[in-house]
Amino acid sequence: MNEGLKKRRIRMVRWVVCLLLTGIPRIINAQVPTIASDDSLSLAIDSMIAVVMKDTMTNKPAVNEDSVIVYTKDAFKPNPKTAWMAAAVFPGFGQFYNRQYWKLPIVYGGLMGCAYAISWNNRTYQDYSKAYFSIMVDSKADPYGEHPETWSENWLVFIPASVDPASRLHNTQFHNNLRRGKDYFRRYRDMSIIFTIALWGIFVADAYVDAQMFDFDVSPDLSFHITPQFIPETFFHSRCYGINICMNF
Repeated sequence: MNEGLKKRRIRMVRWVVCLLLTGIPRIINAQVPTIASDDSLSLAIDSMIAVVMKDTMTNKPAVNEDSVIVYTKDAFKPNPKTAWMAAAVFPGFGQFYNRQYWKLPIVYGGLMGCAYAISWNNRTYQDYSKAYFSIMVDSKADPYGEHPETWSENWLVFIPASVDPASRLHNTQFHNNLRRGKDYFRRYRDMSIIFTIALWGIFVADAYVDAQMFDFDVSPDLSFHITPQFIPETFFHSRCYGINICMNF
């Protein structure tokens, strides 16, 4: 019984071993196409990545040129209306809009000079004006010059320390000097204002002209050429020689 059972177990083990030896190759062969397809797919992806990287490093398009969208930036061209309106709203904005940055110091330097002239002339005019009207009031209020404590300081500042203010209270020439000074600085104050407005207008016109002539052809060949000219003899005129002048602008 034991020997027969042992023989049956040996035959069963042999049968299992044979079954395994014959079935494993089939299983391996069945799995080979799947592995091969995965490897081929990974190789294809790697090759595509390599092509894209190569084309990117060589600045070549990796895809079809018809599908590439190229965005181009238009050349700057200022609008004349926008330029003069910007310059009219605030000085220098038109030149800044036209990208004429080198003109900004000229614009602000000129306007600052005009502003200083207006301020100085107006301040001096106010001093002369107050002094003139104050001395006219004091001369009427104190006809004999007996109450210097009531006199205004506005006209006393125009009198030197070595001169008696009472001698200038009813001095007609001193009154006229104050009046002429008042009129003189008022006139120059008004002229400074007019000149400032005119200068502002010039800057507005400059911004408009710069924007209008922004793309004007400023070729370095702005000259004329002189070449000899020969006209052959015809039925209407005889042979002649001359000079041909060609001007480029």
